[in-house]
Amino acid sequence: MRDKIEKALETIRPSLQMDGGDIELVSVEDGIVKVRLTGACGGCPMSQITMTQGVEQAIKKAVPGIKKVIAA
Repeated sequence: MRDKIEKALETIRPSLQMDGGDIELVSVEDGIVKVRLTGACGGCPMSQITMTQGVEQAIKKAVPGIKKVIAA
């Protein structure tokens, strides 16, 4: 499961890096994925939208058993 999540993150990572940020997988427990936005994305006011509309959708599409994606 962790490998599939990492692959999903790789699909959105270039967009984040273009804006000076990045993302890292922190943990996966009971269908809840914790990720950390870093660089410019860490303090960006749009980070919540990035999490729900970008990161969470990409991960849920790649790994259907995921319930939620949260920032760590």
